Amino acid sequence: MGKATHVTGTTQDKKKIAIIGAGIFGVSTAIWLQRDGHKVILIDREGPAAGASFGNGGVLASCAIIPVTVPGLMWKAPKMLFSPKEPLFMKWGYLPRLLPWMLKYLSHGTDARMRHRARALTPIIGDSLADHQALSAGTGAERWVVASDYLYLYRDRAAYEGDNLGWSVRRDNGFTWDLLEGDDWRGYDPIFGPDIGMAVRLHDHGRISDPGAYVTALARHVTDQGGQMIKAEVTDIVRENGTVTGVRAGGDTLACDGAVLATGVWSGPLAAKLGIKAPLESERGYHLELWEPSVMPKAPVMVASGKFVATPMEGRLRLAGIVEFGGLDAPRSRAPYKLLEDNIRKAIPGITWKKSVEWMGHRPSMADSIPVIGEVPGVKGAYLGFGHDHVGLTGGPKTGRLLAQMIGGHTPNIDLTPYSPSRFMT
Repeated sequence: MGKATHVTGTTQDKKKIAIIGAGIFGVSTAIWLQRDGHKVILIDREGPAAGASFGNGGVLASCAIIPVTVPGLMWKAPKMLFSPKEPLFMKWGYLPRLLPWMLKYLSHGTDARMRHRARALTPIIGDSLADHQALSAGTGAERWVVASDYLYLYRDRAAYEGDNLGWSVRRDNGFTWDLLEGDDWRGYDPIFGPDIGMAVRLHDHGRISDPGAYVTALARHVTDQGGQMIKAEVTDIVRENGTVTGVRAGGDTLACDGAVLATGVWSGPLAAKLGIKAPLESERGYHLELWEPSVMPKAPVMVASGKFVATPMEGRLRLAGIVEFGGLDAPRSRAPYKLLEDNIRKAIPGITWKKSVEWMGHRPSMADSIPVIGEVPGVKGAYLGFGHDHVGLTGGPKTGRLLAQMIGGHTPNIDLTPYSPSRFMT
């Protein structure tokens, strides 16, 4: 895939595109559109870098192509839900509303569907570091993109081999790694305790050292290049004769030649107005930041036993990875924060910190674990880009570039069929 090249559009084919959502997908699309010669309006009800674009785990996890819905999850999930030591939580009052979506979600927990999802995600996230480097080049946001290893940490080789299915699927999709055990592992990063006896090290990954500042800087670059930034709620996408002519935002109608819907888990209602009934649900994600920790991992790590990531950031260590189902409105829970703290104390015995900061937000999870990327059939100029569950930051730049290519009339170099909005047409 490699680094991106810029294509400049001609005066004749310049368009004015309204982008709904100023997270990583919106700002990525805006930057690539501007580089192609188009004008953009970024519209967000909260402003840039709100929600998951602020609170994500910060890892450019190119290898994270395995969905949550692996084979056997349907039988493991009930036990996980009733254990306070497992990273899966439920707001039980939400279950009746969640159940139809959940049944669809769990139905994808087959070997064939897992492999299909992995093949679909690899072109979107498999070169994430290079994609972020290309996106941020010349924007002032480069400083937050850090090349690094990414490690999966295991108790021992037996625990690693217990995940063999996932690693074999990664190998089938072109990923490589090496194993660190014994003195090699201790020499690489000696801060971890005896509960972690080996690591899987993947090269050519990366991290964002401050996701909120990074996306904010990208958005600032959009406005510095002449783009508009409007803080408003978009209530509709205006069409005439099947073609987008504007968006309704904050009581006004803004004229445009096309619109991109990229509002994460909040994308469902507007997508439905365009005839797309996306099976979208919130995976409530939690992070716990440890400020001024006594030790810092050398690279971002996934602690496999607790299924959480620990990512070095500027001045703090961010822990993230809990999944809770409970919709958009329920208050945050306390148990996920306790679990994250307990888990990091087990992984790094003796770690201390000056203060901790808590966050909860919403990952946009599709029932088939594959994002929606593309033009809405029958609505010329309406584009969708959402539903990346745990890999939103990782896949943001490539998704934005694909959308910009489609809008500009360029042919992307990957097969877009798996992401097509047509699979959810009403």
